[in-house]
Parts: sequence; C-alpha cells; structure tokens
Amino acid sequence: MIPYFKRYAKNFDYPLFFTYLFLCLFGLVMIYSASMAWSVRRYDFESDHFYKKQILNLLISVPVFLLAAIFPYKHYRKKVIMITMLVVMFVLLALVHLIGYSAGGAQSWINLGFGNLQPSELAKIIIVLYFAGVFANKASKGPIDSFNQSIAPPVTVLVLAVAFVLTEVDMGSAMILFMTAISVMAASGIKIRTFVKMSAVMVGGLAVIMPILYLVRDKFITEKRLGRIEAFLNPFEYEQGFGYQVVNGYYAIGAGGWKGLGLGQSVQKLGYLPEPQTDFIMAIIAEELGIIGVLIVIGGLGFIVLRALTIALRAEDPHARMIAAGFGSIIGIQTFINLGGLLGIIPLTGVPLPFISYGGTSVILLSLAMGILLNVSMFVKYEKTRT
Repeated sequence: MIPYFKRYAKNFDYPLFFTYLFLCLFGLVMIYSASMAWSVRRYDFESDHFYKKQILNLLISVPVFLLAAIFPYKHYRKKVIMITMLVVMFVLLALVHLIGYSAGGAQSWINLGFGNLQPSELAKIIIVLYFAGVFANKASKGPIDSFNQSIAPPVTVLVLAVAFVLTEVDMGSAMILFMTAISVMAASGIKIRTFVKMSAVMVGGLAVIMPILYLVRDKFITEKRLGRIEAFLNPFEYEQGFGYQVVNGYYAIGAGGWKGLGLGQSVQKLGYLPEPQTDFIMAIIAEELGIIGVLIVIGGLGFIVLRALTIALRAEDPHARMIAAGFGSIIGIQTFINLGGLLGIIPLTGVPLPFISYGGTSVILLSLAMGILLNVSMFVKYEKTRT
C-alpha cells in the first residue's frame, strides 16, 4: 500500500483538486448569503441554518472524496462490484416509490432519519461506472462493432433506470442519466454504426414504456408542470404565478451588472426569490458579485469539464477514458440544465448547480465522482511517465 501511495501521490492533480475545493467553499459562502433571510422569514430558523447544514455536508464529502481518490478505479470493472452497484441503485429507486416523499414537484427523496437521500443522484454515478466497466470489459476482447448479448444488458439497465426516475417525476435527472450514458458510449471507441444502433434501441426502449407512463400521465401533466412550460414560453405574462421565480431571477441578474451590489447585499433574497440557496443560487451570485462572480463560477465548472475531457483524451486505458468522459459530462450537462432554466433557455427542472447549490446528496456524490476522476487522472499521469 505504501508504494501505491508514493507512486500516485507525486502524480496528484492539484489543479483539479483545488478547483473542486474552491467551488465547494465558494458555494458555502454563497449559500449563507443567499439563505440567511429566507431561513428566518420562511422557516423561522436561525439565519445560518442552511450554512451549518452545508458545512456538515462538506465534512462528509471530504472523506468520501479522499477514499474515492485512493481507491484504484480499475476495481469498478469487476463484475461483483458492478452487480452490487446495480442492486443498490434499483433497490433505492424502487424505495423512492414506496417510502419516498415529494420536494419541488418530484417524489425523489428518501428520509434516512439522519438525513435525506436522492437516489437519482446516486444513479448518475453508478450508470457512469457500470457503463464504463461493461464497455471496458467488452473492448478488452476486441472492437465493439456489434449489438450482441454483452451490449444489450447496459442498454436495458439504462432504460429501466431512466423509467424509474421519470416516474418520480424527475425530468432533469432523467435527462442527465440518458445523456451521460450516451457520452460514455461515445468515449468507448464503439463504431459509429453500432453507436447509432444502440442509441436508437435505447430511445426505442423508452418509447415502449410510454404506454405505461401514459397510464400515470396525471403525475406528469400536473398544473405545476404545465405552468412551468407556460412560464418558459412567456414568463412575464405569468409573473404573479408560475413565472414568479424566473422573473425575479431576471431582476436579480439585471441588478448585479458587472461588479454586483456587494456580497450580502442582494434584494431578491429577502423573500422575493423562493429558496434562493438551491437551483437559483446563480441569480444571487449575479446580483451580489455581478458578471465577474458568474464568470468565476462558470470558469471553475468549465475547467473541471475540460480537465475531465483532457484526461479522457490522454488516457490509453478505455476504462479510464470512459469514466473521465462520463463524470465530465455529468458536470457539464447539469450546469447547462441549471443555467438554462435560470436564463429561460429551457423550462425549469430544479436541477442544482454543481458544488454551489445547497444540498447534501448532490455535493457528497459529486465529491465521490471528483475523487474517482482524480484517481483516474493520477493513473493517466503515471502511465505517461512510464512511456
């Protein structure tokens, strides 16, 4: 074990680590600033309630990150580990429908007593590791040029996982799951014809379950969901209804200008913008720190995405390449969906901004992903020094 630490410690990816650390700490500061008034006015909590809870989340995230960083990523392709991950994922996704509770319009949370868990967040990590493991094992036997029995299982797993998440109803997480799996497949070295065929099969699989979803359409086509679509098309027409959050987000962004009003000086967080510490935290950043603050956050998240893709391009091991591409895609896609909803590019989905928004499940599991990515980065660097 000691030689292992010595061998990989000198290849530690400091830029990736410090960017991750900076975003977590920056998010902690902004969570305090964004939530202090809302904590008191809405919940009658102490002004630092959400801040303290996020500190606890980060204290859990640190050992999760470190353990993931030192655990060799190649073990994730072992069949026993892959099967265990799938069992855990599907059990939790099933439990959501049995004992889960709703928040933000989706029944996607499980109360563990000491905290809450959102299984769809865990599913994103497991899908990346499972797909990377399956395709890496397949690639070790030869080119992936046919849709056969060894490829069909991951496609089935993805369709079932997306179906579970859709029926929660969590559209944002379902989109991230599907698009992330596609990105892992694209990085596997699969032939284009086979890739197109598999993608078509996955889409077809989802189409097959549409009649089932139609039977529970009342869960999907709710007044709130229709209102979000109407607010997306014309938010100012529904300013006092479903467009309220979007419009007040615009006001916050517009008030910030280049330099912002100053840290802690937001007006919209005083009760005008609901739950400002969650998926609309970027609006508060824009209002208090201006475009400069926004660019800092986007720059940090963009750096992690580009770093992950760079690691993927440099990796000679297909398994490492797919893991890096998958986790980079999660950060990139989730950031786009969050900011897209804030800016009115797409309808609101409630997806948090990675590392910045308040939330224990999100930051802990993203820390797990960053730890695994760091382990992959160290291995790729080590392999380069041997050539």
